[in-house]
Amino acid sequence: QVQLVESGGGLVQAGGSLRLSCAASGSIFSIDTMGWYRQAPGKQRELVATITTVGITNSADSVKGRFTISRDNAKNTVYLQMNSLKPEDTAVYYCNAQGVVTFSPLNPNDYWGQGTRVTVSS
Repeated sequence: QVQLVESGGGLVQAGGSLRLSCAASGSIFSIDTMGWYRQAPGKQRELVATITTVGITNSADSVKGRFTISRDNAKNTVYLQMNSLKPEDTAVYYCNAQGVVTFSPLNPNDYWGQGTRVTVSS
């Protein structure tokens, strides 16, 4: 019964900031990798950033220097601090959890959130 819930999306002006949050709930023992993906209108879903349980990060070149991913393992929550936002950052942002270990071996290992919309106006 694992569920990912995103929050923090909204409408901002170019150059502004937003902080996205994603909390995983359920009987979770651990999550290996948490991250963010986004999908803009007419485009495929793409990687934004990921972070492992020990803090190793990976991010797209287009967001390096502007976005910062972090996580709180105790809360099973991942964050995405987005600064210097551009109109091309407009997309639905999806939270992802991979390598999810629950107390039941029958549960899946990977989960996706419903998405939170980010709109950056010029």
